Amino acid sequence: MKRNCYLIISICFIALSAALGPILTAISNTLDIDTSFLASQQHNFIIASLSCLLIIVLRRMKQNILKRHDITVEDNLRSRKLHTQINLLEKVVIFVIVLITVASILLSFDGIRQIGIGIFASAGVAGIIIGLSAQKVVGALLAGIQIAITQPFRIDDAVLVENEWGWIEEINLTYVVVRIWDKRRLVLPSTYFLEKPFQNWTRTNADIIGTVFLYTDYTIDFEELRTELTRQLNQTPLWDKNVNVLQVTDSKETTIEIRILVSAKNSPTSWDLRVYIREKMISFIQANYPHSLPKTRITLSQENTFVPQ
Repeated sequence: MKRNCYLIISICFIALSAALGPILTAISNTLDIDTSFLASQQHNFIIASLSCLLIIVLRRMKQNILKRHDITVEDNLRSRKLHTQINLLEKVVIFVIVLITVASILLSFDGIRQIGIGIFASAGVAGIIIGLSAQKVVGALLAGIQIAITQPFRIDDAVLVENEWGWIEEINLTYVVVRIWDKRRLVLPSTYFLEKPFQNWTRTNADIIGTVFLYTDYTIDFEELRTELTRQLNQTPLWDKNVNVLQVTDSKETTIEIRILVSAKNSPTSWDLRVYIREKMISFIQANYPHSLPKTRITLSQENTFVPQ
């Protein structure tokens, strides 16, 4: 209802702008008020009203398209790709519409038109200063358009950026909002993702492998650990039943390093699975192999002492 209200209001403004001439003439004749300036701006009112109508129609079309592609389902790669492209395309088109509208209205004033013609004709210092000052803005806009085309990430992608793990929440023309796992928001310029490396954990699919490290004594039984790991994985719905690996990856003077690899359907589930497996495996070692917990060995030897007579 609210969206329809905006549409109706926009159409009414267009009709009112089209009939502005006769309305102002009647007001001028009745109240003896000079309305020549407003009458001269009739085409500007029509341009502004048409621009608002185009933006409203564009947003309605976007909503109708996106509501058929749900990104809350498990297999949402295609939907997220479409949401990213259409959202950024909408922002680009709206930016162009607003830019053309403002430029058309400003150029209708003789003084501003003469200033613009003078700047473009002279191509002097003023033009160079304006170009340099707008360099970062234009660069950010072009970066946003490039992200929309190449799509190094999409809406709801899980990323690791600036040592923070989260999801892509908003993609705008000049900046990107990352929703951190603890509900903070990290706002980065669009150019950041084209100039600096970052990790995208869901670039092609949401599946991810999690890692758990354990440190034990050399006396631990590896086969028993593998059996217990498989038992714990089969008891939890967090595991996607793909990856189940336990390996000894390092050995030091006092301990050995055991690496567990498990897979999950997405990064949040992988985090929960890693925490679950770490807790269960430590409890298993404590209950069944307490002597295999990390320890430091010290050997004391008593030497014979010679006592002179």
